[in-house]
Amino acid sequence: MSHAERPPERAIHLRPTAELARRVLLPGDPGRALHLAQTLLAEPRMFNHHRGLWGYTGAARDGEPLTIQATGMGGPSAAIVLHELIGLGARSAIRVGTCGALTASLQLGELVIAREAICLDGTSRALGCSGRVAADQALTESLIANAPGARAGAVASVDLFYDDRQAAPGAREAARADPPALAIEMEAAALFAVGARAGVAVACALAVSDIFDAHGARTRIAERALLAAAERMGAAALAALQRDVT
Repeated sequence: MSHAERPPERAIHLRPTAELARRVLLPGDPGRALHLAQTLLAEPRMFNHHRGLWGYTGAARDGEPLTIQATGMGGPSAAIVLHELIGLGARSAIRVGTCGALTASLQLGELVIAREAICLDGTSRALGCSGRVAADQALTESLIANAPGARAGAVASVDLFYDDRQAAPGAREAARADPPALAIEMEAAALFAVGARAGVAVACALAVSDIFDAHGARTRIAERALLAAAERMGAAALAALQRDVT
């Protein structure tokens, strides 16, 4: 029996209350999932609210169904959500999240497209990845084409958001990598690994939410600017997924 013919699994952590679309956007933040649903979907219906992982399904701007499902924070939660979505019938997904800049040339609110993720997290390594794990190439190229001005390259996926040690090991290793990571985040490697194992296309767009000075002090984006960046990111991701409507 092929992957496409497998019967859907019973989801444990997601409890669907609406139909799932074959294409999915994956923000981490449930509040951002709601904002994107209000922005991108006509008459969104709640797909899931179990465990606080808000999700919505509705007709997107192209008239076709789209699901927007929050993953929560970190690789373990993201891997669970995507695994269950794939079991329920999702066939392409784009993470629309946030990241911290690892290069001074990135500014708050800029968009980054992850061609690959450096595996500095436990989840992707538990899934058998080491070194780097690639995003789906075709979906990523479509995302780049629909996000003019976005920077494309490697990102580093880590387990810690707060790491106050000077020159934290994750950032230090990412900066030494060849090629080095543009940004640091927490979910892309796990999502790419789950997608690759299941034969499902997964890509990733990120908005720069944090920048750091030479001493590691963090500057955080304003909420209104973050929502504006999320809207640009969501529109680009939706356009990229139009190739997967059939």
